[in-house]
Amino acid sequence: MQNQRTKSGRTTIHDVAAAAGVSISTASKALNNTGRMAQGTRDRVKRIASEIGFRPNALAKSLLSNRSFTIGLLTNDTYGRFTLPVMAGITEALADHGVSVFLCTIEDDPALGKVHVDAMLDKHVDGIIASGKRIDRRLPVDLSNLPVPVVYAFTEGAPDSVTFCADDFQGATLAVKRLIDLGRRRIAHVTGPESFVSVRERSQAYRSLVGDAFPVFYGEWSEAWGHEAITRLWMAPGPKPDGIFCGNDQIARAVVDGLRERDVRVPEDVSVIGFDNWEIVAAQTRPPLTTVDMNLKALGREAGLTVLALAEGHAVEPGIRTLPCELIIRQSCGGDSKL
Repeated sequence: MQNQRTKSGRTTIHDVAAAAGVSISTASKALNNTGRMAQGTRDRVKRIASEIGFRPNALAKSLLSNRSFTIGLLTNDTYGRFTLPVMAGITEALADHGVSVFLCTIEDDPALGKVHVDAMLDKHVDGIIASGKRIDRRLPVDLSNLPVPVVYAFTEGAPDSVTFCADDFQGATLAVKRLIDLGRRRIAHVTGPESFVSVRERSQAYRSLVGDAFPVFYGEWSEAWGHEAITRLWMAPGPKPDGIFCGNDQIARAVVDGLRERDVRVPEDVSVIGFDNWEIVAAQTRPPLTTVDMNLKALGREAGLTVLALAEGHAVEPGIRTLPCELIIRQSCGGDSKL
């Protein structure tokens, strides 16, 4: 189809209307999903607009709708371990709605946080999504009483807000049940600092299924701690574990390495399961690591669609919404992958 353009080279709504054989008004309504017309007509106008390269004028669109079609993502997770998959989900959810996302990292600096929030408001964002490094800490910036909706994802939210987080108890239950189903009966739990809510939730799930035959080994989120925990377990008197559930994948990788150094085979002698599904760690562990995926991308999608709904004026019930985790089966736990 011949592409007709203005002198500036830009395809306009006039070109769309002419190519589709409809009035400019009808073309506009079809592209903006307004007005009454046959669905076939609406679909045809959209198809032709796409074929001839029509792109709506963003400024005109924002002026007509009183929206900027941008969402701000604010985080103190400067490494991006949790925020990047959340952002991927947000972007995926909003792209089809013509909404862009821009990311601002604030470390743990309240002054920098205020600078970025003010900049977002100056840009007339339609809403803000706050994300972080842990679910039981707020970002170091006041996000209450802003003139735009705020949704929280993987960080503590304000009262009466909408907050999304992974179901740590359910995720840990998946992991420990997997070990039990594999016939493991002496299951240890090596995890991070007890001050984290997520650590306590996972430990409670572990205890509810295996009791207190082993103490919970609380420590740091590090490979060094994973090595140290194996040393403690193998130096302690009594039976050694035949299954180990780890609080994150870094700990789990070090646990696997520590077992190998003692000529303990994984998974033949000891099954190991991690948490997070940090693929750069889990896939490079030898053997590759079975682990719990918190589905952060899905969490981001839900947060994105929710802030969009709020920006469009829809009522959304406040509260904490937990999304289920998924067990990713690899070789470190052994057994039939269909168990």
